[in-house]
Amino acid sequence: MAIEITVPRLGWSMEEGTFAGWLKQNGEPVSAGEALFALESDKVTMDVESLDSGILYLPEGAPVTGAVVVVGQRLGFLLAPGEAAPETVSAAPVAGSQVEPTVAAASPSVAAPAPTRNGRTPVTPRARRVAAELGVDTTQLRGTGRGGRIREADVRAASPAVAAEAHAVPLTTLRRTIARRMMESRQNTAPVTLTSRADATALVALRTQWKRKAGPAPSYTDILAKLAAIALQKHPALGGRWDGDHITQSGSAHIGIAVDTPEGLLVPVLRDVAATSLADLARRSREMIDAAQARRLRSEDLAGGTFTITNLGAFGIDAFTPIINFPETAVLGVGAIRAEAVVLKNGGLAAREQMTLSLTFDHRVVDGAPAARFLYDLVQLIETPPAAVQCP
Repeated sequence: MAIEITVPRLGWSMEEGTFAGWLKQNGEPVSAGEALFALESDKVTMDVESLDSGILYLPEGAPVTGAVVVVGQRLGFLLAPGEAAPETVSAAPVAGSQVEPTVAAASPSVAAPAPTRNGRTPVTPRARRVAAELGVDTTQLRGTGRGGRIREADVRAASPAVAAEAHAVPLTTLRRTIARRMMESRQNTAPVTLTSRADATALVALRTQWKRKAGPAPSYTDILAKLAAIALQKHPALGGRWDGDHITQSGSAHIGIAVDTPEGLLVPVLRDVAATSLADLARRSREMIDAAQARRLRSEDLAGGTFTITNLGAFGIDAFTPIINFPETAVLGVGAIRAEAVVLKNGGLAAREQMTLSLTFDHRVVDGAPAARFLYDLVQLIETPPAAVQCP
């Protein structure tokens, strides 16, 4: 009996996704546990493994790469050897799924194409189509995708004619989601940004101490996340989430860290930051950042944040206006740390490390004075780091 292949739900909030291509050919045998197709949700891209074995049959109208599909939609069938294809195929979504989503491990660029079991180099459907348009021989390419798979970018990079021409860049599901969420934030919040300068001399000295210790040293963002969590205990309104007709305050600081990835901005969430040691926080943060850049995050890694930090200091940016990660209440923008001449209280001059913090908050939830008090207390914690962030 034919086994239906349907679109799985990659996350509890997922209703639709973008079909990213079949990883098996029509008529090719499939074993249980083999990657069958790729599916992109609004946050992650996953290779979906088959739970059953059979011969892949793609009926007329099966989705092509880039098509938007809904959860439960029938994609194709697995047939037993010699079994006839189903006589009628309904395009309507159906319940259930015979495939299991798994996040494929990221693969670094490879030195040579990785052949499949039948000796062929794996090529994504989009890359195959572009290669035909540009006349590129994919057998001569080195794939940079998962498992050595050749991607569209590999094909375009191998075409000298395309290098000098402009071309349309298709919007990924992630890029569309980022655009939608930015507009959602602007339309559903009353954003106000406060900026404040902090003397980061003690912060720089603290991180230098951590760098001398064995193990991964906390980044400035890690330390600031810990300090922000401490400040949020005193100012819980800044860690609230807009939930319909009321505000929810969890009592725990779940802080999102904005991460730049090749595909776009992702914000993995560090849980219970106030109750986590800085050393553990640094390890978890590094794991989350690596997973984000490799698109190996799970949907739950991106959900439930109560406050967000975005750090552009490494790019030399001093101050900016960060956008609230709605439905959160506030986001902290971190600028570059620079050595500057500062007038001391005794009138003398001294070189001190200075940084600018930009706090954007939703004025519907918090008034200016409470937001200012939170930022003031955070500056005090930066200038006089508490025991919770000291190097043991």
